[in-house]
Amino acid sequence: MKKLLTLLFTFALAFSLAMPAFAQDAAAGQEAAPKAEKKKKEKKAKKEKKSKKEKKDEMGGETK
Repeated sequence: MKKLLTLLFTFALAFSLAMPAFAQDAAAGQEAAPKAEKKKKEKKAKKEKKSKKEKKDEMGGETK
């Protein structure tokens, strides 16, 4: 019985140590690219919005 529990705990420990490696392989290949593209688009949209706001502030400041 003691050997069986030792074997069970050994497998559990090995599996828990290997989980980050499995998780990284799945995320790197499939979901990394779409998330990066989405972040780039959001960043670009924010930048454009900010530049439009600055232009609007400049125009409003000159007329007053």
